[in-house]
Amino acid sequence: MADPSTYRPAPGAIPTSPGVYKFRDAHGRVIYVGKAKSLRPRLSSYFQDLAGLHPRTATMVTTAASVEWTVVSTEVEALQLEYSWIKEFDPRFNVKYRDDKSYPELAVTLDEEYPRVQVMRGAHKKGVRYFGPYGHAWAIRETVDLLLRVFPVRTCSNGVFKRARQVGRPCLLGYIGKCAAPCVGKVSADEHRALAEDFCDFMAGRTGNYLRRLEDQMREAAAELEYEKAARLRDDIGALTRAMEKNAIVLADATDADLLALAEDELEASVQIFHVRGGRVRGQRGWVTDKVEDVDTAALVEHALQQLYGGGDGSVPREVLVPALPEPAEPVREWLAGLRGSQVDLRIPQRGDKKDLMATVQRNAQQALALHKTKRASDLTTRSRALQEIADALELDSVPLRIECFDISHLQGEDVVASMVVFEDGLARKSEYRRFQIKGFEGQDDVRSMHEVIGRRFRRYLREREQTGEWAVPEADDPGAPEDHAASEPHGAAGPVDPETGRPRRFAYPPQLLVVDGGQPQVAAAKRALDELGIDDVALCGLAKRLEEVWLPGEDDPVVLPRSSEGLYLLQRVRDEAHRFAITYQRSKRSKRLTAGELDSVPGLGETRRQALLKHFGSLKKLRAATVDELCAVPGIGRRTAETVAAALSSRPPAALAVNTATGEIIDDSADVAGPAAGTAADAAPQTAPFQETP
Repeated sequence: MADPSTYRPAPGAIPTSPGVYKFRDAHGRVIYVGKAKSLRPRLSSYFQDLAGLHPRTATMVTTAASVEWTVVSTEVEALQLEYSWIKEFDPRFNVKYRDDKSYPELAVTLDEEYPRVQVMRGAHKKGVRYFGPYGHAWAIRETVDLLLRVFPVRTCSNGVFKRARQVGRPCLLGYIGKCAAPCVGKVSADEHRALAEDFCDFMAGRTGNYLRRLEDQMREAAAELEYEKAARLRDDIGALTRAMEKNAIVLADATDADLLALAEDELEASVQIFHVRGGRVRGQRGWVTDKVEDVDTAALVEHALQQLYGGGDGSVPREVLVPALPEPAEPVREWLAGLRGSQVDLRIPQRGDKKDLMATVQRNAQQALALHKTKRASDLTTRSRALQEIADALELDSVPLRIECFDISHLQGEDVVASMVVFEDGLARKSEYRRFQIKGFEGQDDVRSMHEVIGRRFRRYLREREQTGEWAVPEADDPGAPEDHAASEPHGAAGPVDPETGRPRRFAYPPQLLVVDGGQPQVAAAKRALDELGIDDVALCGLAKRLEEVWLPGEDDPVVLPRSSEGLYLLQRVRDEAHRFAITYQRSKRSKRLTAGELDSVPGLGETRRQALLKHFGSLKKLRAATVDELCAVPGIGRRTAETVAAALSSRPPAALAVNTATGEIIDDSADVAGPAAGTAADAAPQTAPFQETP
């Protein structure tokens, strides 16, 4: 690990001009490339106290051994040079794109004497007109097959074309009318080029005038009694219409735009782009990027624009719609305008159809990120690497095949609960999930709650071991131990079987790694609970949400895993699952508490009829407003019971509104009592996409 002060430039040596800079490691490899409007303040910010830097930035500057820069004239030149250097050096600390496969595009080789229509991948070539990209090559071939009836452009390879010219006989497409057969002179080179240009105009979205022209020709042929020609034109119009229907009309007919949306979490971001040409979605593509450097949404947008248009192939549309504007935005606009050759409108859609389509692109990005995480979690090689990285980072004797994670959840200090989730071999073991009610004290104290839960979990573990005669349980109070609940997730149980009851023991397996959601205070509380029980063979760490730091007991500094680390990704997934499971339990308890006091004391009203009333009216607020006749309409509720319920509810004032202090949300009982309640004050962070609450 290098000391940044050893290679810090001398005061005043850094210019104040725009430029691009490179950090190199001890071996001379470029590890980071950046740009700045003014180099001096930007580079100076890297050499402040390491404690004030973001962990990812601190890792980068301590890995580097030197820094160099290049001065340019404008910010646009800096943007271009930064993109070139990132492509050339592939720095490890810059944003990297994964799954950036080569998408197929429809290409027309206008640089040839006889232009050819074909599917192309990879870098764009000069003199070739491109349309797309498309998600699948078969989608291009279906469209081309429909259009060749109207625009019979050559689609054969150069070898086939040359062979046909030699033998004087066209290929099959020439015989069935889907090629003009320029190889045998049925049309001249100029006539064939005109067909190719009409094909390009139609694909570019200029369809209205062409269809109207065909319709006029069809009517003229019918008026002159040329019915065969009219029928052929009618079929051509039908083929073009079917080709147009394959691309949904979403915007105004003349709209050319690219819409870019992002879905991101702490470690990764998914980028999705829809290409709209002539008001229709002509193509779609996307990437998944590791957030290796400290970037926000605006910076991710800038990186995506560089990736999308950096090839300089002239495919920049008139409008580029994004979720956030780069900072500053004007150099990016100038750069895009230079690539296009005319002005480009780079903006955030605010209303109308474009905003609605942006929401669709956003949903696609979220689904792509969720799918990527699911595939990543299910890969055996990736899981093995993640477990090994955790073992190396925490200096464990072996990989942690069983990981348990604990999280505390509450709402303003009420309904305090905890969750325990289990991952075995990197996969969730839902049959081993457990949940706890905090009963040792009242109020909000996450540290004390964590101490109680860890103590109860391992005291139950020692009791299970005592029953087998392996060792005795230490003398200690066990507040609320019988209230520990098995997980309600519908999965098969596992674990050692109790020979007396035939049921699996709940806490029979100890983890190799115990993870708590939190930083130093929570880790210290968990360590104290383990020490009180004499357990010293279970590794312990905490994962702090804000900076994704891994804390170990008794350490003043955290372990900072690389942002691209599979080990960090696994720890984050375990922590997020514990968070989800805790919130689910807390919400169910709160929902029961809100409904219990109102109806439980009504004479003659049992659980079945209480649930029937709540299901019929949906909320206590609507139930209070119901008349006796409306109550009688509920199956199982007679008039006498209805009068009793109405009297009981009208005799007591409605409960005061609760406020979520974390979000400012007013929590009212008018919400559907059967659904999930509002988020907790202690756990208001958004959930990762693959771990939505199970019904």
